[in-house]
Amino acid sequence: MTDTQLKHDLALAYRIIAHLKMDDHTYTHISARPSDADYFYMAPFGLSFCEVNADDLIQVPLSGMDMANKRDKYNITGYIIHGSIYNARSDINSIVHLHTHEIVAVSSISEGLMPINQWAMHFYNNVSYSEYDSLVMHHESSDKIASDLGINKVMLLRNHGSVTCGTDIQEAMFYTYHLHQACKAQIQTLSMGRELVIPPNEVLKKTVQDLLSFEDNLGHRDWKAWIRIVKL
Repeated sequence: MTDTQLKHDLALAYRIIAHLKMDDHTYTHISARPSDADYFYMAPFGLSFCEVNADDLIQVPLSGMDMANKRDKYNITGYIIHGSIYNARSDINSIVHLHTHEIVAVSSISEGLMPINQWAMHFYNNVSYSEYDSLVMHHESSDKIASDLGINKVMLLRNHGSVTCGTDIQEAMFYTYHLHQACKAQIQTLSMGRELVIPPNEVLKKTVQDLLSFEDNLGHRDWKAWIRIVKL
């Protein structure tokens, strides 16, 4: 894939998140990098997701950037979160960081994400957690973010939000959508104050395998449906 096509898809991802009402004004971020590249693309700090175009996206180096002189251009937390994961994981080429109310709420309870709905079963035994430690604005946070993610592609940042990753933008968006839906359903279920029904472990293990092998190229079918609605 060319950088031009990658940037076009990344801009679409911003627009799709806005369409789904999962953005947080200017405060969260999505990124993508060409395979094996030493840089990635993300929107500059200050744009709402609904207004991002491919030409707005900036190329961010994975190393050697003086953040002190870039505060007006780059989101520092975005650079640290995304850069640390890309440096640690060659298999990841797109990252979505969100603060939806539902995701933040679930990240803030000790149980975290519970396997009480089918959306959540996509992530059974595959969710990492990172304890809250103020704003992610310092380079020493890099090792912690990457280490906490480990081998997974989904992480809840306690009291903060989520990080969802993919081998491409489409897979990252797939996990993002299902995580948000899972958290939304969990909050609604717990609000009922009734005894929970949780499938046994053997069923959950089978379900996560079935869900993640349901089709090749996770997220690509959903992506085609989204871009028919959201166009640049």
